[in-house]
Amino acid sequence: MDIVKTAKEVGTQVEEKLEHGLEVTKEALSNVASHLPFANLAKKGNDVFAVEIDLPGVKKEDIDLKIEDNRLIVNAKREMKKEVKRKDYYLCESNFGHISRVFVLPEGIDKDKIDAKLEDGRLYIRLEKEESKKAKSIAVK
Repeated sequence: MDIVKTAKEVGTQVEEKLEHGLEVTKEALSNVASHLPFANLAKKGNDVFAVEIDLPGVKKEDIDLKIEDNRLIVNAKREMKKEVKRKDYYLCESNFGHISRVFVLPEGIDKDKIDAKLEDGRLYIRLEKEESKKAKSIAVK
């Protein structure tokens, strides 16, 4: 038994397994990322926050939006199916799955003044601070 040859073979096998593991991980993360919608977060002035989330193919009734423990939780279900039926071939591309995003909110968001609307595949959420937390100007006399 040649120890050097055996060590090289073991090293090669470990390297191959690592490369395969990286490919599997890359593929898994790519699949997860396809179910995470893009989002834009913005602060408008001192008292209003805006969140925009891309949800193409999602219907309004398939969106669950809630505030829990200072977190904005967005869950949605997407079911899209594009079919092409021709005399000589059939093509079906489906895009479906559950979508979820969670955003930690700043303190003092007024839960009664949250506004959300879905327009052209984008969910717009507007959040306001509670009156007592809003910045106030003080006049100097």
